[in-house]
Amino acid sequence: MQKSRNRKRFQMDLAELHALCEANYARLLQLFPDYQQANERRFRLGQRLVVLTVIDRDRHTTSLNVQYHAPQLPKLMDSNLYLRMYHDVAMAEVVKHRSSRRLESRYDYPNSEMHQPDEKQQQNQFVSELLSLCLSEAHADGVIFEVGNVD
Repeated sequence: MQKSRNRKRFQMDLAELHALCEANYARLLQLFPDYQQANERRFRLGQRLVVLTVIDRDRHTTSLNVQYHAPQLPKLMDSNLYLRMYHDVAMAEVVKHRSSRRLESRYDYPNSEMHQPDEKQQQNQFVSELLSLCLSEAHADGVIFEVGNVD
């Protein structure tokens, strides 16, 4: 039997992604309610560390860096994700990870960077699970306040 060369192209479930982004926004507000004044919040999960850092504040958006460190794992396994909070629609989505390139909504497969077709969905799901874990099991490790805006 011959393989079909006409694979069905990945179709993102936009309603599912929006629901995930809305839930991530709500989780971020619970974990980091003072994000407008504080620049960083740290959470401990045993030996693991989750760091939320404000990168940029604007009237309608806030950009955050989410870092996940697990000392027992190789450095390559650490996560470094960039989230954008959209305050007018109460959503938070992953816009970049590790590299400086913007995360696309879908990728052809195979591709040069080895992204999965649903990479954006997977990264947002990872953030969802990480934030949920912080809400249920983490201990706040510290808050860093600085005078003035982060730009």
